[in-house]
Amino acid sequence: MSSEAGQQHPLGIYYKIWALLFFLSTCSYLVDYFDAQGATRWTLVILFMVLKAGFIVAVFMHVVWERMALVLTILGPPVVLLLLIGLMVAEGSYVSGTRYQYMGHDRDAVALGPNDLHGEEHEEAVEH
Repeated sequence: MSSEAGQQHPLGIYYKIWALLFFLSTCSYLVDYFDAQGATRWTLVILFMVLKAGFIVAVFMHVVWERMALVLTILGPPVVLLLLIGLMVAEGSYVSGTRYQYMGHDRDAVALGPNDLHGEEHEEAVEH
């Protein structure tokens, strides 16, 4: 009769997850190596980050072997927060788009720097 409190998991699964985490970290570094930019870069970085965090929580924190009620108690609040953050991003994008549409602002406008406002006299004052 085996006791569940003393149950040991085979070490092989930990080694496999460690190797998988190493592979995902390598992929994450390759995003920078291949100089991915824009949405592709951030999508890949966040995807690899979430995958690594998920494997760490599932295996090394033993969540995969817990009861579903405990898993939902642990993972439920962060999932709800991510959902709310996603809704805020969607609303912010809508508000920003509406402002640009109705107020006529240029989305690609670049802010002016001190040299643009003050000219060469500002450069001389900064040097002294």
